[in-house]
Amino acid sequence: MALNLESCDSLPPDEEPKLKYDRMGNDVQNILLKDAVSCIRVHPKFICLGTQWGVVHLLDHEGNTVPFGAGGAKELQAHAVAVNMISVDEAGDHLASCSDDGKLLVAGLYAADNEHSLALGRVVKSVALDPNYYKSGSGRRFLTGDNKLTLYEKTFLNRLRSTVLCECEGYVQAMAWCGRFVAWASEVGVRVYDLVARCSLGLIQWEKSPTRSIEDYRCNLLWSAPKTLMIGWVDTIRICVIRKRSQIELQTRDVTEYLVDPVYTFQTDYYISGLGPLDDQLVLLGVPKEPDPETGKAQRPVLSVADYKDCDFSEISTDCLNIRGYQEYSCNDYHLDMLIEENRFFIVSPKDIVVASPYDIDDRVSWLTEHGRFEKALTVLEEVGGKTSKHSVNTVGVQYLDHLMAEQLFEEAAILCARICKNDKVLWENQILKFAEVNQLRTISPYVPKIPEQALSSHIYELIFYEYLKVDPTGFLKLVKEWNPALYKTGVVIKGVLEHLLTTEVDKNLYLEALATLYCYQKKYDKALNTYLTLQHPDVFTLIEKYNMYDVIHDKILELMSLDAARALGVLLDRRAARGARARGAAAAAPRPPALYAKYGRDKLLPFLKSSDNYPIQEALDVCQSNQLHPETVFLLGRIGNTREALSIIIEQLDDVAQAIDFCQQHDDRELWEQLILARRAAAAAPGAAAAARGHARGPARAAAAHPARRRRARPQARAGADAVRLPAAALRAGGVPRHHAAQLLRPARQAGGGAGARHARVGRRAVLRVPRPPHQPRPGRRLRPAGVQLPPRLPRRVPARRRAARPLRRLQRHQHVATTYRLTLYLYIAVFMLLIILTLK
Repeated sequence: MALNLESCDSLPPDEEPKLKYDRMGNDVQNILLKDAVSCIRVHPKFICLGTQWGVVHLLDHEGNTVPFGAGGAKELQAHAVAVNMISVDEAGDHLASCSDDGKLLVAGLYAADNEHSLALGRVVKSVALDPNYYKSGSGRRFLTGDNKLTLYEKTFLNRLRSTVLCECEGYVQAMAWCGRFVAWASEVGVRVYDLVARCSLGLIQWEKSPTRSIEDYRCNLLWSAPKTLMIGWVDTIRICVIRKRSQIELQTRDVTEYLVDPVYTFQTDYYISGLGPLDDQLVLLGVPKEPDPETGKAQRPVLSVADYKDCDFSEISTDCLNIRGYQEYSCNDYHLDMLIEENRFFIVSPKDIVVASPYDIDDRVSWLTEHGRFEKALTVLEEVGGKTSKHSVNTVGVQYLDHLMAEQLFEEAAILCARICKNDKVLWENQILKFAEVNQLRTISPYVPKIPEQALSSHIYELIFYEYLKVDPTGFLKLVKEWNPALYKTGVVIKGVLEHLLTTEVDKNLYLEALATLYCYQKKYDKALNTYLTLQHPDVFTLIEKYNMYDVIHDKILELMSLDAARALGVLLDRRAARGARARGAAAAAPRPPALYAKYGRDKLLPFLKSSDNYPIQEALDVCQSNQLHPETVFLLGRIGNTREALSIIIEQLDDVAQAIDFCQQHDDRELWEQLILARRAAAAAPGAAAAARGHARGPARAAAAHPARRRRARPQARAGADAVRLPAAALRAGGVPRHHAAQLLRPARQAGGGAGARHARVGRRAVLRVPRPPHQPRPGRRLRPAGVQLPPRLPRRVPARRRAARPLRRLQRHQHVATTYRLTLYLYIAVFMLLIILTLK
């Protein structure tokens, strides 16, 4: 439950508070209804409350009851009267309490071991458990403070031994144990005792006042660090440091190893009820010295945050707390304890408990927005990344924007809109609609996203255009020229302009110029041209030149001349020059005559013939034939359909069998294949061809003889000798030549009377046809078929005699292999059967 507090008059009303306050609720409220708090001890695990009726309660940090030990008791009736002090070990396993009834209690919170209940028979004002009490080898020590400081520790056979460490002046009012040092307060001042050296490190005397006695005020002791002691007593604060003496001091004088060095001493305007550290600052709980002038009773307690660096004490913030029943309480009735790790402070009065904690980011932002300091709130959020668990730059920014709109600060609101919306399209559109409601879209227009990748919905931009169209023609024209047409629908804007032109005559030229620009965006250049001419705008010439509109201005020359005669004349000259350039370009692109290519560019003639149709074929054919350009002649003959003559040129003039085969394959004509076969037979029968073949075959034979590694590869060709004629068999197979035609091409010697003497071998990847020399006399009953006689469509396939002789042997080998396999399988079955019989008998 949040606590209402009032700021002191010394604090400016716009100063940010350092702490926030919440009243502890839950089960603690039921406890306070029946009893009153006399002391408190806060541990990181729980809270211990001591009451006026001598009861100890265990609570969590939210005020819920935590049961004691295994029995699950909700409270511990420790004493008959008010509990003076509670101490807890570091692990939170044991607690100790004392009271004016002379009883001291050490109780285990989770187990009943190492518990003590001592009836000392005297008033015990303070108690302190060893922070290491939970450890088995620690001696289970604890201190009590009455009129002397007594140490209790376990000895042999778990016996409890007490040792008086120091006699006191009056009672030991307060006690704090940290490590090897114990600080305790009596009526004359504060002492620090070294438990290891078993000696006192000195007395810090407290100033006495003739108007008040220090024993009437509770001393507040706190170890903020292992060797830093904070003391708050009456209205004075002292911060002391335990310092180790140098070796020189220890050797020259008989002094203790450590000494207490008071570092800071400050005076306050109120009586101190508690103190604690807050980072590098100090938190003080106090009660004003003077009573309320109106009621004569005590004033509200105050909680101050002070800075004490460089021996200068200055209060940063001071809050007056609205504690229940504060009018009836003195400074001794209030207690302050804390969780140093969490910077949480527990303010305790007999009937109320308030928890103070520093403002976190969410609390700061909430306070700043509540007080109208939106700019500071946005800055705080941006410093932490723009978002917290409760707030974000967007939510706070929208509140700020609404505030600015309410104050009619539209320019500031537009700048803020760009700051908070960034790339959030939905947020942008929602805020722009707020500007539309108050007709201030012109204010936001410079800040809206204008990049197509970040564009908003098109109707947002169209809304802005519409407002400019109605109110600001100059701004409308500027927007049309500056904004990317991809942001909006140009057709919608054009329609709006045309409708507006029907109802207004003011600034009509501005609207028409914008309309012409919009037509250009739509690539309706003819409409843009007419609009510019209507306006008599000089940009019409730029439009013509930019978009090459020379062909559409023939009926507008007079208007152009009346607008600007010099520029119109320049445009017309540009048009004539452009036409001349196009004509020259067409002439340059016309094909050159084949005769020129044949004379000056022989290598370019064939590509030209293949790529162009702009030449007379017969004229080109005559040129190629007269210049004996056989490849070009073949191409042209093929184009006009004279394929037989073209094939004859390939065979007779070019002597290129591969090209001949490709040519036949391209035209897919049976007669061409027959012509090629007959030509090959005739070539094989001619003595000149045999001689040429012999000359061609010597080269590989000599190369094989010169290089031993080639002998194996060259042997088939060497055996063929002068009888070998090469044909590209692989090319025939890959090219899709009909099988019977390919067979005849690869075996022309058989058909020419070669008989079995013709053999076909393979060297590398080329097929070699070995054609024997033609005999002097043809075989009886055999004669060559005269030219022009049709061959049968397919010749029967002949199997070599060697392969036919090997067939029975291969068949016999296969039968033997099958018989062997059967025998082995039978032997395997018999072996398995015998093995099963043996296993069964065993």
